[in-house]
Amino acid sequence: MPQPDSERDVAAVRAFNRFYTRKLGVLDQQLVKSPFSLSEARVLYELAHREDLSAKEIGAELGLDAGYLSRIVQNFDETGLISREPLPSDRRQYRLGLTAKGRQAFAKLERNTKDDVAAMLAALTRGGRERLIGAMTDIERLLGDGSVAPKPATLREPRPGDMGWVVQSHGALYAREYGWDSSFEGLVAEIAAKFLSSFDASRERCWIAEIEGAQVGSIFLVRHTDDIAKLRLLLVDPAGRGQGLGHRLVGECIAFAKACGYRRITLWTQSILVAARKIYHEAGFKLVATEPHRSFGQDLIGETWELEL
Repeated sequence: MPQPDSERDVAAVRAFNRFYTRKLGVLDQQLVKSPFSLSEARVLYELAHREDLSAKEIGAELGLDAGYLSRIVQNFDETGLISREPLPSDRRQYRLGLTAKGRQAFAKLERNTKDDVAAMLAALTRGGRERLIGAMTDIERLLGDGSVAPKPATLREPRPGDMGWVVQSHGALYAREYGWDSSFEGLVAEIAAKFLSSFDASRERCWIAEIEGAQVGSIFLVRHTDDIAKLRLLLVDPAGRGQGLGHRLVGECIAFAKACGYRRITLWTQSILVAARKIYHEAGFKLVATEPHRSFGQDLIGETWELEL
């Protein structure tokens, strides 16, 4: 497993933790506008959203020390925020629940927290909010439970800035995964620029896939002749893999091409792009020609695939 660049990386994470803690109004484990510590607020949240919880289950879920959690539960019981009933299966354990007073306290805490977050987001532009949520999603995905399935991607039309993402993402991903040089990024830039400069809305489309505001995929269908459309720039970022996104993108192209009256779709790919070739094959495309060539700093075998509509 690769090691972090020790001092710099560790310092960056710690600095972010300090900044984020201050930004959310959590200092010395005390929540703004609330008598509860952060841990106490988390316990209240669990009790408000789940039923028949024991202290042991809450401790395991939140990673709290048993002694510390016991003191929180005792305090909540003494102030009338929770009810405790012995579990029939283990009289040493208690089923916990919020009382009416506890639910009232949680409701106030929840309202204040939402107001604080809303005020923080209101200070940002729409683009800034999308970038923030996207970055938070990336952090959660990277540091969270890897077994959790990614949320399904949504497909949309391109917005300003998306073409830059398409170019950058193709260049970075193909350099990282296949060792291609910057000439490939240049080719992608040319394709994207031509799409923007001569876009025919009646016969051409671009789809951008995103998950919670972050771009994770792209595909283009452009006019080649009156009867033939060309499929270009299929990309699925690692963050969007594992949910059949490539098949969805290709399916959108096929459906749109049929609706436009095209009789055939053609595409050019490389023999080493195994995942993409599998998608094309399963969508009904046929390999019609191959040609060795030297491009993007590599010796490659180019392939032409076609689909009769």
